[in-house]
Amino acid sequence: MTGQVAEQDPIDPVEPIDPDYPVTPVPRSARRSGFTLLVVLLGFTVFTPTMAAGAGLGPAFDFGALMGVIAIGSAILGTYVALMGYVGARSGLTTVVMARRSFGTSGSKLASIILGGTQVGWYGVTVGTVGDLTAQATGWESWWARAAIMLVTSALMVVTALYGYHGMYWASLVATPLVLILAVWVAFTSVGSVGGIDGLNAIEPVTTMSVATAVTAVVGTFVSAGTQVPNWTRFARSGSAAVTACLVAFVVGNGAMVVFGAIGALTQGEGDFVVVLFQLGLVGAGLFLLFGNLWTSNADTAYAFGVAGAELFNRPKKGPFVIGGAVIGTAPALLGVQNSLIDYLGLVGTFIPPLGGVIIADWFCRWRNGVPEGYVLPAFDWRNLAAFVAGTVVAYVTGQWELGIPPLFGILVAAGLVMALQLPRRTVRG
Repeated sequence: MTGQVAEQDPIDPVEPIDPDYPVTPVPRSARRSGFTLLVVLLGFTVFTPTMAAGAGLGPAFDFGALMGVIAIGSAILGTYVALMGYVGARSGLTTVVMARRSFGTSGSKLASIILGGTQVGWYGVTVGTVGDLTAQATGWESWWARAAIMLVTSALMVVTALYGYHGMYWASLVATPLVLILAVWVAFTSVGSVGGIDGLNAIEPVTTMSVATAVTAVVGTFVSAGTQVPNWTRFARSGSAAVTACLVAFVVGNGAMVVFGAIGALTQGEGDFVVVLFQLGLVGAGLFLLFGNLWTSNADTAYAFGVAGAELFNRPKKGPFVIGGAVIGTAPALLGVQNSLIDYLGLVGTFIPPLGGVIIADWFCRWRNGVPEGYVLPAFDWRNLAAFVAGTVVAYVTGQWELGIPPLFGILVAAGLVMALQLPRRTVRG
């Protein structure tokens, strides 16, 4: 980077700066190893609700074709997230702060609202899921019991997020390996119950689904959350370390969860291994898998809306926005409306990938050498905003018509338009 980044909006000079750098570039002295980044990202992607995508795919394909579909979808997802991660590592900035360069200092607020708002919604869905499944396992039917579970769980996630990268690393380091071991054990047990791999290959499809639709489902599992991966890769010491961690976490980690869900659906009639463990009478193991998995993933979610809030309101600390977003997300979960949020969040997810397409293309076109000393960003970058709108329209329309892979189309259209519209000003110089 060439000099001080000049896109920062004024902030209160008296207020202490968050050591997690929510609105400023992460300095070289604060960068972390590739191993710690991989641990944090695996804690994010090893997410049991992802199994639902695999459960939906499993009955529609024979096992060999299913593995091919998951591999293609995971490769697309991993490539996109790795590019986002590379840009984050090179810039040292969160996704929402990078959006200032692409959309302008005022236009970036749109990105903060969309990205932060979506993560608040997902946070509530996850907290509600913890309460519902725990009540199901223990037989607690009282609303007060469910509410207590949700509040305690939410508080634990908030504390982890407040500790920032350091807190998420240690939470993931402890919980993720144990969660993976338990999930792999359930998968092997389930495969063994149908006669091994030969038994899996012998299972005939009972539903139909196009390959394009199936690949879209795999890409869609984490493409929205993957757009925010710079929130963590900005701590990487190099772009290559960020790319490696992203590929492993989103291709191997996320792909494994999709495979596990498919195996559960084919062998047990249930894609969520938490529920499978409950059905096997292993309530303790099921609750451990539930809490260990959703704790680490939702702490990352809280961190994401915390840094989005810091950018939106031009504050140097994420803490108040982590707490405020958690309160807003937990409130509807306490009222039992988390299931009704799923369709809404899926729709909003259509609008997130084109944001990443704009940021990636704009960075390679204009910002690879950083922001020149003294350069002042405009309030709105109308060209990039137009590219984003076009990408979201394409993603939405192709999704409604069930054509191809809508998230990928949205990314490609947005990125292509950025490159075309930026040709007259491809290089920014001081």
